[in-house]
Amino acid sequence: MATALLIIDVQRALCTGEYACFEIKRVIENINDLSAKAREAGIPVILIQHEEKGDLLQHGSEGWQLAENLKTSPQDLRVRKTNRDSFYRTHLQAQLQDLGTDRLIICGLQTDYCINATVRQALNLGYDVVLAADAHSTVDNGNLAAEDIIVEHNADLAHLTGPVARIDVIPTSEIHI
Repeated sequence: MATALLIIDVQRALCTGEYACFEIKRVIENINDLSAKAREAGIPVILIQHEEKGDLLQHGSEGWQLAENLKTSPQDLRVRKTNRDSFYRTHLQAQLQDLGTDRLIICGLQTDYCINATVRQALNLGYDVVLAADAHSTVDNGNLAAEDIIVEHNADLAHLTGPVARIDVIPTSEIHI
């Protein structure tokens, strides 16, 4: 089984200031642990960055840049996206097919937006998905606290299965790369 690690939207605008996601320092530490294991095992790491014109995430802006404490490597692959779903109108699917990938480990930001959409689409496309339960985050939405949103999505996504694929929601310390 060929695996790739997707790190979604760990960008400065979502990691600092008023839009900083819940427990972002711990989340980035967990992501860094996963990416170090993946690189050591020769598993591709794909950094995905969201962009929107005239927004905090405008391509090339300070907020669009990857978080300062996110550890990256020159060998990491990159994907730019403009939609919650990391597959929508990007080259991600082609990249994964070129790599022969059939299993994705997914982490990053934001739980209820890009993580949710990408996990569901990956399942629809037939990938086995491992969602790093403690390596994704979001912000309060006015109805629910970020912590509750994360717990709810971990539970909901863990119950989804597809005709040929599945989603496992596992803490980073228990993910086998």
